[in-house]
Amino acid sequence: MLRQYHEVKRQYPGTLLFFRLGDFYEMFYEDAIIGAKELEITLTARHRERGQPIPMCGVPHHAATGYIAKLIRKGYRVAICDQVEEPTSRTRLVKRDVVRVITPGTAVESQLLEASDNNFLAAIVGYEGAAGASFLDVSTGEFWATELTGPEAWKKIVEQLHVFSVREILYPPSLEALVRQASTTNQAETDTDRDVASPATFPERAVLTIMDEWLFNYEHCHTLLCDHLGVTSLDGYGLGDKPLAVSAAGVVVHYVREMHRAEATHITGISFFQPNDYMVLDATTVRNLELVESLDGERDHTLLKVIDATHTPMGARLLKQWLLRPSLNLGEINQRLEAVAELKEQTILRDQLRQELNKVQDLERLIARINLGTASPRDLVALRHSAEVIPPIKFMLGGAACSLLQVLQESLDELSDVRQLIETAIADNPPVNLNDGGVIRSGYNAELDELRAIATSSKSHIAAIEQRERSRTGIQSLKVKYNNVFGYFIEVSKANLRLVPDDYERKQTLVGAERFTTPELKQYEAKILGAEERIMELETTLFQEIRRQLAAETRRIQATAKALALLDVLAGLAETAARRHYCRPMLDHGDELDLKAARHPVLEVIQGRFVPNDLYLNNSTDRLLVITGPNMGGKSVFLRQTGLICILAQIGSFVPADSARLGLIDRIFTRVGASDNLGRGRSTFMVEMIETANILNTATPRSLVLLDEVGRGTATFDGLSLAWAIAEYIHNNANHAAKTLFATHYHEMTELEKLLPGARNYQAAVRESRGEILFLHKIIPGSASKSYGIEVARLAGLPKSVIERAREILQNLEANELDPTGKPKLAEHLPSRGENWKHQPSLFDAVNTSVIGEIQQLDVERLTPEQAKQILSQLQRRLM
Repeated sequence: MLRQYHEVKRQYPGTLLFFRLGDFYEMFYEDAIIGAKELEITLTARHRERGQPIPMCGVPHHAATGYIAKLIRKGYRVAICDQVEEPTSRTRLVKRDVVRVITPGTAVESQLLEASDNNFLAAIVGYEGAAGASFLDVSTGEFWATELTGPEAWKKIVEQLHVFSVREILYPPSLEALVRQASTTNQAETDTDRDVASPATFPERAVLTIMDEWLFNYEHCHTLLCDHLGVTSLDGYGLGDKPLAVSAAGVVVHYVREMHRAEATHITGISFFQPNDYMVLDATTVRNLELVESLDGERDHTLLKVIDATHTPMGARLLKQWLLRPSLNLGEINQRLEAVAELKEQTILRDQLRQELNKVQDLERLIARINLGTASPRDLVALRHSAEVIPPIKFMLGGAACSLLQVLQESLDELSDVRQLIETAIADNPPVNLNDGGVIRSGYNAELDELRAIATSSKSHIAAIEQRERSRTGIQSLKVKYNNVFGYFIEVSKANLRLVPDDYERKQTLVGAERFTTPELKQYEAKILGAEERIMELETTLFQEIRRQLAAETRRIQATAKALALLDVLAGLAETAARRHYCRPMLDHGDELDLKAARHPVLEVIQGRFVPNDLYLNNSTDRLLVITGPNMGGKSVFLRQTGLICILAQIGSFVPADSARLGLIDRIFTRVGASDNLGRGRSTFMVEMIETANILNTATPRSLVLLDEVGRGTATFDGLSLAWAIAEYIHNNANHAAKTLFATHYHEMTELEKLLPGARNYQAAVRESRGEILFLHKIIPGSASKSYGIEVARLAGLPKSVIERAREILQNLEANELDPTGKPKLAEHLPSRGENWKHQPSLFDAVNTSVIGEIQQLDVERLTPEQAKQILSQLQRRLM
């Protein structure tokens, strides 16, 4: 047996082998040590008596899925080795073989997946300056591919790995160096030999799987894809001149077939896309804006949680995809908005649709399991029940006015033949496992009905035999029994052996009784046992045939599932808009961003009330807003809510505002908060600068940049210098002059309004009264004179002596930095906006100019030597 185990294990390196022995899956050697630790089960040993114990552990085969799910979530690959023949009296060693390899990227079982999350497998391929990738969710059949060229190709491919939240990445040996670089966890902060902002790192939870180089051969992959899709050319899928995309897609299909030991016929098409078809949201922005997961790792206080009113798993996954890839197609966005508007107004229709959608189960994953041969009897019943709601939904949409709802109504296939087949063939409440019997409905197959009649009548027939034998022999204690070892037998007590007829054949002797059989009983036993065995064989054959018939309708079922998912998302967005009092945004190809009484969609739900704010941005007169004010004043909230509203608008959702007018945004960048990346050897400030460098190198005039406290991670003058230079660069660089919100505590930054024609000052309003401060959470024009940091510290409970000492130090610092009006001395002698601003002095030139101006105003004749010495000393310190 162990020799057989080793032969199988050699064929599947890098997996944990679940080796079937009786009612258990066993693991041996290193697998057992890993399995026992990860699954928290007992580690035992085999052959202890020989002095060479073999580590082993096992799990019950009927409960294996739960254990496998735990291993898959931890990133392991599991090979399932089952018995592939029935044991007989002549069999010394049952034949075993691997029937399935489960990996993080190829899981399809519901226990291994989150219903509302896709589970994408990716493949990457290419060379310097060109890259291709494919993304396949095996559990739904969604299949995407892309190909990029240019110096940013690999960086953009890695960004897409984050967008799709891939669980497993396939790659060839030729990319080993790139993969090692992108997945390293020990990159030193001092590594300045390369651009540390590019390439980006792979998703942390993605498992890396290296594949043979020949599998990525274009000709091989082209032939494989054409054969799989049943076409002679890939031009119809947009892949005609995309060799790298074809190679990546071909490898993915090959891998899925190998892992599932199936043809994966539910993969019925592939969609080519370019990343710039969608608004780009990198991993940093997704994290900072808390789109699908909050900064503490939870999912409750996120944009997705707040707007998700979907009822189906397909709808939940589609909404998440929209959030991570907002559309740049104005026509598509407006179609969605029209549908949401109609459903928002049609309250009764919306409620009725949502009630029916609530009955729909995961059609995409059901049909995938049917094609892969893993669907259970209950999966088929779930498909039937889901299909039963399609006719009423189709009827309800018959009066829809907007074009998108009309298209959905036409796209819904009522699947009457599918429903009829399942209703006729499958029992209403079948068991979970096919082997438990009772799956096929009575009346579907005549032979099965006859066999069942024989099996069900066995009890009464045996009782009749028992009664007749008691009368014939006079042995009133005689019993007819059955067990798995001896089959049917007649049991007679020792005291009645003298009454046993001659035609009884002895089978077994017990302490207090003898067991016999008769020709009649042997004949009936053969008939009964043969019937039960035949019932199992026939039910299995019939069920597999029904599954094949349903698999033939895959395209129809998938198309209907997509239509239901889209309808679910639209109805959910309409429900959210009605419940939260959202408005319909107006989108165009212009450069303006105009929000009236805008609100943060998540915080208003958490807090119950919210102070709204207006915002106006464009690419000329108001492209850089410098926002000052205290902590807790609302600056960061203002930045985040702007990004969230833009995302909501471009997925086709209504937004939390009284009115909203937006030009399409191609990308949102965020530099928010502070965090170390100690695993990669990067400090808070290094992380900040890497993220900022990415913004400066990538932003376009159609981008939205949200910068919060840039430069605060280093010394004051260093940070101020960088913040000033960054703001200037974003404003002045024609290629990267994005609309920007720049929140800062550096009040010197407010002088940019005098230097840059597109800069404007805004502040978080505060009211002071009797030594107390009240945060109004309003963003208004103007600049804050101070940050109230000490007041915030007092509210936080710092000791009174610390607060008083801090105020003394602040007064001393302000005496040297502020003029009598409380403004930074930097403001003096700055040129007016009317002068040629392109050649205005830098921050430090302005400081020097201020010092020179003060020297020029000195009345040297009236100064004493001591006064002159003191003034020069102060000026000298100013210039240091």
